[in-house]
Amino acid sequence: MKAIKLTTHAKSYFDTRGFSEEEVQNTIQTSDWITGELGKLECRKNFEFKSYWNKKFYEIKQIRPIFVEEDMEIVVITVYTYYF
Repeated sequence: MKAIKLTTHAKSYFDTRGFSEEEVQNTIQTSDWITGELGKLECRKNFEFKSYWNKKFYEIKQIRPIFVEEDMEIVVITVYTYYF
């Protein structure tokens, strides 16, 4: 697997969207990729959460990275996080 690099933009959302670099890497390495908007790639993975986010309890956290595959690495442009 190619190295996975998060852009500064993606990293800026660690705290506000509640994900880690390890979760993003795990999602990309273990999930099926699909073509998203503007030819970018994306995938999704659910993680057991069982905790509070914004004062509400959630069982599941879903990570959805948006990325491009380059010759030498995978570049993550942004990451969306959903709570269920």
